[in-house]
Amino acid sequence: MTSDYNEGLEEIESEELDLESTPSTYEVITYPADFTLEGLVSKFRKGSMTIPGFQRNFVWTIKQASRLIESFLLGLPVPAIFLFTDEVNNEQLVIDGQQRLMSVVYFFDGYFGEPDQKGRRKVFRLTGLNEKSPYYNKTYAELEESDQAAFNKLNDSVLRAFVVKQLTPNGNTSVYHIFERLNTGGTQLVGQEIRNCVYHGEFNNLLCTLNQYDNWRKIFGSDIPHKRQKDVELILRFFSFFENGHNYERPIKDFMSNYMRENQHISLKKAEKFDNLFKTTCDNIVEHLGDKPFHIWSGLNVAVFDSTFTVLALNGFPEDLNQRFSNLKSDQDFIKGVRGATADESIVELRMSLAKQYLVQ
Repeated sequence: MTSDYNEGLEEIESEELDLESTPSTYEVITYPADFTLEGLVSKFRKGSMTIPGFQRNFVWTIKQASRLIESFLLGLPVPAIFLFTDEVNNEQLVIDGQQRLMSVVYFFDGYFGEPDQKGRRKVFRLTGLNEKSPYYNKTYAELEESDQAAFNKLNDSVLRAFVVKQLTPNGNTSVYHIFERLNTGGTQLVGQEIRNCVYHGEFNNLLCTLNQYDNWRKIFGSDIPHKRQKDVELILRFFSFFENGHNYERPIKDFMSNYMRENQHISLKKAEKFDNLFKTTCDNIVEHLGDKPFHIWSGLNVAVFDSTFTVLALNGFPEDLNQRFSNLKSDQDFIKGVRGATADESIVELRMSLAKQYLVQ
């Protein structure tokens, strides 16, 4: 696990073991598909092939992108991309190959990268090639005008894709593990970063908005959002336990992923309910327990957070909460439950039960 992943949080052995756990057994089929560049660009423009929500930004330079286009024009092999078939949303998610795909899309569009703050875009000319190359400094439109054969060759060039489809269990949880292991970017995506990619939608937008709430920032202990999305993950963790804690099964990363998938396109009514619930719970916790109440030993303890936050959200806030919380933190069984080396279903149930015993009137 990367050193900055748990920055500001207490490292708990059970949590680390859970993150490293082997996933469930999946029945997944993978098959090759050859797309022409013209076809790929068309699918992307229509929205049937997407770069998932939080995907890392386009980072290639125009020289790197130009050399890729030149490779197609020269007939040189190009590494395949990986796509995941999301049948629920009727789309294919790009889980590896974003830089290659977007380089092609940008060249066909005629502009490199996204518009700046003033809406300006850089014209995409093939840059960094040998000046004697017939393609040197050409745009897509100029290539069509000057060399119809090369233009047709580029359009008809094939980029191989490996398409992944999950058969069992029902759903698409395997895409989390595929992304976790396959992603080849400079800094490997982890945890909530992956969920933002593969479960993008209204629920993800809600989590990111709630993450900016002032009293939540006080509870988390930093005005600055966590660089690896651990703060957003904790909000997801709360909602998962609040609504589905009675069905908890290890590993927790899959428990949260399943919940996020099921609520990916949350209704407006439910989103408003969750918005009010989360903010009210934050307000009451700060009022009764002050800032950083779950930073008990060496950073925010996520197990203390989820048991306390969930129980209070479900049952309300007693007037003497401060004393009750102090008593809970002194309970040796609770301490073992939130700092121990295991976090199986019985341990999670125990710490939730103890939190309810101490905190509920």
